[in-house]
Amino acid sequence: MVLTALLVSALGHAQEAPAPAQAAVAPALPALEWTPPALEPFVATYQALYKGKEAGDATLRVVHSSEAQWRVDMAVRGRRGFASILGLNIEQSTVFNNEGSVYTPLSQSTVKKALFMGKKVTGVYNWQAGTAQWQGDLKEERQRPIPLQRGDQSALLLNLSLMRDARPGQALQYRYVDVGRVRQYEYRAADTTENVQVGDLSYDALRVYRTNGGNDETILWIANGVPTPVRILQRKDGQDEIDLRLIEYQGA
Repeated sequence: MVLTALLVSALGHAQEAPAPAQAAVAPALPALEWTPPALEPFVATYQALYKGKEAGDATLRVVHSSEAQWRVDMAVRGRRGFASILGLNIEQSTVFNNEGSVYTPLSQSTVKKALFMGKKVTGVYNWQAGTAQWQGDLKEERQRPIPLQRGDQSALLLNLSLMRDARPGQALQYRYVDVGRVRQYEYRAADTTENVQVGDLSYDALRVYRTNGGNDETILWIANGVPTPVRILQRKDGQDEIDLRLIEYQGA
């Protein structure tokens, strides 16, 4: 999952909320030769739906700290249904270096807050020692050191790497190392762009989808000139589950 494990925790309990009204369709952007978006500071706000019903919102932020160092943050808030009653609030952050062809994670943190529940986990990617390790509210086996490989990604970095690397028709592979777990993610970009309606606008966007997720599908749509995915969708057993739709974005 790109972000979806984080979002399931925040939105998985949202059950009762009206479906959003259909937005007016703006003229689609013209099809252009594909140009990957550059890494730049931004703040993006997403409408979050769970099984087609509005459940809350999410904010994705990229900050340029100094020289090669950057930070990406995601905050998810349950504002509808049971998620709102529980006061679900999840924040995740990754500090990383931009090495041009590779985004290298340096540290990671996750904080989950809800009624009668709290969880905090922090991790360090120690490239000199060649290991990553997490501590906090985790099972013992997930606090053990994990050997690192060049190109390893955190959940949040995976989004940015897909935006940088995706080209029409291209296959992509990443090793995910986050919160004490290691997984291999494989993606493919569609051969051509397609028209995607998000909110009040339609985008000429490139669809990028995971190919080794089994019954769990993860799909991102990336548009020319937009530094963040315009839509992120997780489907389970052929049904839409978590759907993030870009509301607005601006330079940070």
